[in-house]
Amino acid sequence: MRERQAVFVDSGAWIALALTRDPLHARARQAWEEILDAGARLYTSIPVVIETFTFLDRNAERDVALAWKDSLGATSGLEILECSLADLERAWAYFRRGLHKLSAVDATSFAIMKRKKIKAAFAFDHHFAAAGFRFVG
Repeated sequence: MRERQAVFVDSGAWIALALTRDPLHARARQAWEEILDAGARLYTSIPVVIETFTFLDRNAERDVALAWKDSLGATSGLEILECSLADLERAWAYFRRGLHKLSAVDATSFAIMKRKKIKAAFAFDHHFAAAGFRFVG
C-alpha cells in the first residue's frame, strides 16, 4: 500500500472491525493497522455510515452501533462524503453492468469514489473489484 493513499472504507470492513465475532474480524484488524500505519487518507460515505449503523443496531446491540458511530469521530483523518443527487444518478448505471446482487449503497459508493478519484477500497465485497477498484489491506 502506498503512503498517504486515498482509501474508501466500505460497510463490510466497518462491520468486521466492530464485531469481534465476525469471521473477518482478525483479517480486518490487521488490514486496518496497515492502512493506518501507511497514513492513508480515509473516506467513507453517508450511505455507508447509515448501512453500517443499521446492520450493527439490528445484529448486535444498540450500544455497539452507537460506540461504532462515536469511533468515527475519533478516527484521525476520516472524511465522511456526501452522496449527491448526481452521485445517485451515476450509481444507477452500475446496475446496467450486470453486477449480480449489487446493492444501492455499493453503487453509490462507486459513483462517489469515481467523483473523488479514489481508486482503493478497504472492503470484502467482490463488487468493488468488479467495478474496477483495488482492494487494500
